[in-house]
Amino acid sequence: MAQYFEVHPENPQPRLLKQAVALLEKGGILAVPTDSSYALVCHLDDKTAVDQLRRIRGVDDKHQLTLLCRDLSELASYAKVDNRQFRLLKNATPGPFTFILEASKEVPRRVSHPSRKTIGLRVPEHRVLQELLTLHGSALLATTLIPPGDTHPLNDAEEIRERFEKLIAGVLDAGACAQEPTTVVDLTGDTPEIVRQGRGDAALLGM
Repeated sequence: MAQYFEVHPENPQPRLLKQAVALLEKGGILAVPTDSSYALVCHLDDKTAVDQLRRIRGVDDKHQLTLLCRDLSELASYAKVDNRQFRLLKNATPGPFTFILEASKEVPRRVSHPSRKTIGLRVPEHRVLQELLTLHGSALLATTLIPPGDTHPLNDAEEIRERFEKLIAGVLDAGACAQEPTTVVDLTGDTPEIVRQGRGDAALLGM
């Protein structure tokens, strides 16, 4: 049975967030709000949790998962970032962007793309999620909370609990999210390429 945490969207209660972090550290999966939509998150280094994350979403190991980072310095420890890429990242973080970059050795091979060795990374601009990441102390592996067979992410925490209460450890309810996906930008080539236009304004990247 999933635990349910009602947290203030601007001033989340540390006591509740610490309880949520404890669930992550035990291998649990959480549904959390982001600056684009609700997402499922788990501990990066927990293979069992990562496998369960993929099963809940109905995706295989070719589906690009995303690492949620506290800031750019943390992001740079999980990806190989040159000066050109760093300038672009600095202009657009924190915010609703997901960047595809070459994964560093800090990223377990099982969570990077199996053929390209890339990883999606983002620094979210959502107070509750930022506080959760800070208390957790490291990046979290994430995927948008889109139920198998659906095309849109869930945006109601109560509905999420009803549909997934036997599959996840907890739900952080901070109210509705924007319900618009991140803008996905591939930075692995010679020039940045927008893979998906979403909530993030491409003008911030000079595109």
